[in-house]
Amino acid sequence: MNESIFPAEVATDVNSRPQPPVAPRKPVEDRIHGDVRLDDYFWLREKENPEVIQHLEAENAYTKSVLQPTEAFQEQLYQEMLSRIQQTDLSVPYRLRGYLYFTKTEEGKQYPLHFRQRKDENAAEELLLDLNALAEGYSFLGLGVFQVSDDNRLLAYSTDTTGFRQYTLQIKDLQSEDTLPFRAERVTSAVWASDSRTLFYTVEDEVTKRSHRLYRHTLGETAADPLLFEEMDERFRIEIERTRSGAYLILLAASHTTSEVRFLPAGNAAGEFRLIVPREDAHEYYAEHHPRLDALEAGSSASNVFLIRTNSGGRTFRLVTAPVEDPQRANWQELVSNRPNVMLSAVEPFHSQLVMFEREGGLPFLRVIPLPARSKEPLAASYRIAFDEPAYSAAPGSNPEFDQTHFRYSYESFITPRSVFDFDFTTRQSTLRKQQPVLGGYALTAYASERLHALAADGTRVPISLVYRKDTPRDARAPLLLYGYGSYGISVPVNFSSNRLSLLNRGVIYAIAHVRGGGELGKPWHDAARLHNKRNTFTDFIACAEHLIAAGYTNNQKLIIEGGSAGGLLMGAVTNLLPDLFHAVISHVPFVDVLNTMLDPSLPLTVGEYEEWGNPHVPEDYFYMKSYCPYTNLERKAYPAILVKTGLNDSQVMYWEPTKYVAKLRWLKTDANALLFKINMGAGHGGASGRYDYLREIALDYAFLLREIGIHE
Repeated sequence: MNESIFPAEVATDVNSRPQPPVAPRKPVEDRIHGDVRLDDYFWLREKENPEVIQHLEAENAYTKSVLQPTEAFQEQLYQEMLSRIQQTDLSVPYRLRGYLYFTKTEEGKQYPLHFRQRKDENAAEELLLDLNALAEGYSFLGLGVFQVSDDNRLLAYSTDTTGFRQYTLQIKDLQSEDTLPFRAERVTSAVWASDSRTLFYTVEDEVTKRSHRLYRHTLGETAADPLLFEEMDERFRIEIERTRSGAYLILLAASHTTSEVRFLPAGNAAGEFRLIVPREDAHEYYAEHHPRLDALEAGSSASNVFLIRTNSGGRTFRLVTAPVEDPQRANWQELVSNRPNVMLSAVEPFHSQLVMFEREGGLPFLRVIPLPARSKEPLAASYRIAFDEPAYSAAPGSNPEFDQTHFRYSYESFITPRSVFDFDFTTRQSTLRKQQPVLGGYALTAYASERLHALAADGTRVPISLVYRKDTPRDARAPLLLYGYGSYGISVPVNFSSNRLSLLNRGVIYAIAHVRGGGELGKPWHDAARLHNKRNTFTDFIACAEHLIAAGYTNNQKLIIEGGSAGGLLMGAVTNLLPDLFHAVISHVPFVDVLNTMLDPSLPLTVGEYEEWGNPHVPEDYFYMKSYCPYTNLERKAYPAILVKTGLNDSQVMYWEPTKYVAKLRWLKTDANALLFKINMGAGHGGASGRYDYLREIALDYAFLLREIGIHE
């Protein structure tokens, strides 16, 4: 085999067909638990090695060469998607301390502009941040912190210009429009104290990217910012936030399975944080605050309490109150009991109401609890905001003010564009504030959405959400794109995408497999496919694919699958298990080198993720991970057509994981199907940050997908 790396201009054979780059094999031996593994491509981790960059550029050149016949089609797809977007647009303003805050997008500009305006209709708009100006000279820009001080004068904001998700914190004086000299690097969260001159912020370790230190910055102080807290347990990360009431700062330390909360009055910036209750393994709890919860339980006289969402009474959580003066567990009083089939995912307190974000049967719900007006009155009956589509996404919106008469939420589905509603607590009616415009004559009635269930081998019912044009034939010949994730307890939303219309209008069915490992059915759904249950994620996905084929939605020659990050692990695992089941695969920033990454505790995320994947330094965990690790289990056999994408500056799945995976797969695969690798050399985990650049990335994905199923226009 030719061991050289092809130059970036791409080598060709005698028939002028582009030939893929071949990465040299440089075996590195690893021995652990009596097991010996050879990693031929370990050297591709050397980011500063010119040979590595040359190889990545050659991969990009090869992909460009192979897809060159689709360039006109890519442009057509890009223009289609662009034509559906209202490029100059406004967000729905939210109210905060006498101002309306909103964003604008302008035609031709990659990033939004952040504005505010006094509630007086004649007041001038104030430009707070122009992300386009901040992005000048950079190929990437990400906005992190965006916090306005209580006196409305100062804006604390953070930006990332590499895609590595390391943010620089700055402060802008909104009156003078000057940026203050203060800068803090690697900031993960920040909040103001109520004095509007003290800023608390957390930072991450430079190497492991674990958020571990809390600092306090006081305007005008020239001494170094004091370190207030340092989290020493490498499983835990910290975050600083402020309660919705504005009364307290909350310092959260959390691993994947355990959490701990400290608090400080927002008006006592120089004070010390107090602990609510100490951490206990497998106990997660999260705190909010309410200043006037009276007599929620018989005999209670609490009027200044923490609202604590805790899994102490069941994996799907319950809600308790604790007096601020003495919040130890002995003083907790149950407000909402644990319901095994209903996941209590979040709580947003308002002055006269509580809003709970719940998940049941794989769907999200918003439940409202009216609060008593006087002491010793019982709680009124709670109720849910009604949604009537078979599959949808609903979530809290921007609700920064504690004392307001409405609750803002977002709603969308596969066929209903993203919509912003205000729900009036008094009338119990929702008012549509804005629906995402879809230009070009979008007709909702031309499409249909369904909710199905596949049966896993152990009898578990796995939800599937899907959408298609109503005129798409149901004769088992339609192409179908099946998306999956299934990790960290994250739920894949059933969202609207105007871009997706370019697939649906060409007869492609789109589906999501809500496999175990995700959060669609609450924490037990996550538990059922993590650690030594991880293989359930893969077999669930296969069961969903087989169900869609058996039900006549598609066939294995028209079935394309897609996933990213941990969903890329899913793509690699199922492709290794049943390569003949899928016609093509699109894998974004895939976590495919599981064993090598989890064996390296110096890498970002590794130690904290022992609770998700296991610790391979433990023999039982090592051999279980080895049984499914996509990179380790590649074999000499035929694979589907595959497009792999990554970012050179990815901080969550290092670029070398997909790079090594593609190199090894090229060496082993016996088929003539396409294996393409696209590297964004100036971005990270989420791909391009500019909206136009991102559309071009989607156009490339769609062109690859459609070409593979024989659609060229």
